[in-house]
Amino acid sequence: MMSFKLAFKSMKKNMKDYVIYFLTLVLGVAIFYIFNSLDAQQAMLEMSESKRQIIDLMIQMLGGVSVFVSFVLGFLIVFANNFLIKRRKKEFGLYMLLGMGKGGISKILLIETLLIGIFSLAIGLLIGVFASQFMSVLVANLFEADMTEYKFIFSQSALIKTIIYFAIIYIIVMLLNLFTTSKYKLIDLLTANRKNEKVKFRNPILSVLIFIVSVVVLGIAYYLAITEITSEMPTGVLVAIALGCVGTFLFFYSLSGFLLKFIQTSKKIYMKNLNMFVLRQVNSQVNTTTFSMTIISVLLFLTICIFSSAISLNNTMTQQLEECNPVDITVYRSANHMSDNGNPKTVAETLKSIGIDPEECFSEYIEVPVYVTEELTFGKGVGDEIFNSIKNDYTAVTYDQLERAMKVSDYNKVAKMFGKQEITLNGNEYAIVGDYATVVEIRNKALASGHEIELNGQTYKPAYSECVYGFISDSTQPMETGLFIFPDNALKEEWKTYNYLNANYVGETEEEKQAIEDKIVNLSEDDSINASEVGDMMALSKITNYEASKGIGSIVTFIGLYLGVIFLISCAAILALKQLSESADNKERYDILRKIGTDEKMINTALFKQIAIFYMIPLALAIIHSIFGIITAGKILEMFGKQDVLGGIITTAILIVIIYGGYFLATYFGSKSIIKSKIGN
Repeated sequence: MMSFKLAFKSMKKNMKDYVIYFLTLVLGVAIFYIFNSLDAQQAMLEMSESKRQIIDLMIQMLGGVSVFVSFVLGFLIVFANNFLIKRRKKEFGLYMLLGMGKGGISKILLIETLLIGIFSLAIGLLIGVFASQFMSVLVANLFEADMTEYKFIFSQSALIKTIIYFAIIYIIVMLLNLFTTSKYKLIDLLTANRKNEKVKFRNPILSVLIFIVSVVVLGIAYYLAITEITSEMPTGVLVAIALGCVGTFLFFYSLSGFLLKFIQTSKKIYMKNLNMFVLRQVNSQVNTTTFSMTIISVLLFLTICIFSSAISLNNTMTQQLEECNPVDITVYRSANHMSDNGNPKTVAETLKSIGIDPEECFSEYIEVPVYVTEELTFGKGVGDEIFNSIKNDYTAVTYDQLERAMKVSDYNKVAKMFGKQEITLNGNEYAIVGDYATVVEIRNKALASGHEIELNGQTYKPAYSECVYGFISDSTQPMETGLFIFPDNALKEEWKTYNYLNANYVGETEEEKQAIEDKIVNLSEDDSINASEVGDMMALSKITNYEASKGIGSIVTFIGLYLGVIFLISCAAILALKQLSESADNKERYDILRKIGTDEKMINTALFKQIAIFYMIPLALAIIHSIFGIITAGKILEMFGKQDVLGGIITTAILIVIIYGGYFLATYFGSKSIIKSKIGN
């Protein structure tokens, strides 16, 4: 009973120290519950089976990410707990001086950890349960689900998982506390507040040299990240990551060695107000937190890149869906599928033979053939000079890779139906249609140079100096790498290889269209249909593409948000605890400022500047890293279309301002309270 009273009074007395720790625990619990409660939200929403499958996949992936997140939060909680133990060494020394054994101190810490754990779990879960209701709205909007049957959601599985994960973390913290207290010596505890962290002053000249080396190393890392990302071998990117970490460490290691000396050269800045005091404080902090600063800067870099890329990818995929799906469905197959009478069977004839009459199911449709011949390859299409200039960067493309071609009259039928530009050709001209930017750029070089193509004994020259924007089927993103368009008489019938049917469904309601969709898209699952009749027929539909794209975008967004928030909280909490510890250790210095006549307003301004600089240094370097990181990520994501980078960056900036800025303000007010003078009270 006595231990419980001491633990409770101790918590009350040290509430200032516990605020950041408790806030971090509560946020961690709430976020963990929110992202693991999607199973309950899915059960509540009315949606199609395919959408449910996507959410099932997202739940599984978030479950795996939660394991990683638990390790991050576990490390953060252990770090914060060690900070609190360090702050209270003198208190524990007084307990031992009064006769309390190490077992009694361990018991007090055990009770405190248990109380904090229970309170943080309870409040965090309460916040998580209510905040998860907004997650239901987000999920419903992303997947266009029906919320007419909405009701308050509580996820029992998320509750149990959160309690188990955090209980394990708290048990580990308790065991570490027991181990730590068993090593305490009375003399060390009583003199703990007199022992300052050793500060090793670094040679300014050596620090400048190391700083130059760090800049060079980071420059090489940035260069490799941008240039090697298109390579099939990941070696260059891995080297870039390693060099980035080393360069970041060297940057912070060298910074404290010359930063103060550099600023001292400007007397107007150094001697103004309390800048001398502020800069010396910051210099000392950077000196003693080199490794922590490196970890924080790298985590902030990952946060910015992961979250901005996730938002960018989701926005891009959503915006381009309407453009990439101008019709309800595209059905295609090889052109050599024969009917019973031995004649080639069209897609429309095949559909009719298995009970799907195009005249009844489609309000409009067209079917066109696509031709392939060994006379037209990628190398011949762009020319030897251009191919040789790009083959090392695009090793997946071969010279003999066969190209596809269409008659101009057939393509114009598709273009008219899709609302795209129709093509006009003279008898000796050709054009190329495409929308996949990376390959289109290569083809544009060939077209601009007037590259001629020989086909069936005749030479054709470009009708346009660049590719015509277009495609011939529905898709989730721009995928047309290049379709050659020739005059009708240029292509032989024996070159006919594929048939493409594009159609719009009959019906005005989504239910009527979905019924036709299910018949065509699920042909392979219909046991009543002869598989030989279907053959290699495939379908790409607007409905399926929408669900797939939104599913991928949502999964990436949720995982990016999950990791981004956790990383941000971890970085901000570590900085906050470090700064609060510094404020407590340097309280006497602020008292000296008061004794020499410095007013509270000037002291508070100095404290604000000090904390702001301490928070901004790792963030500033992380932002520089992120500029090149986002460029690199953009090259990876080009396969999904032109990226809406600005939207992702703005959203990420808002997230950083809310979380990182919130911790900054909490740190400032907490430090302000710690250094507050008690003279005259």
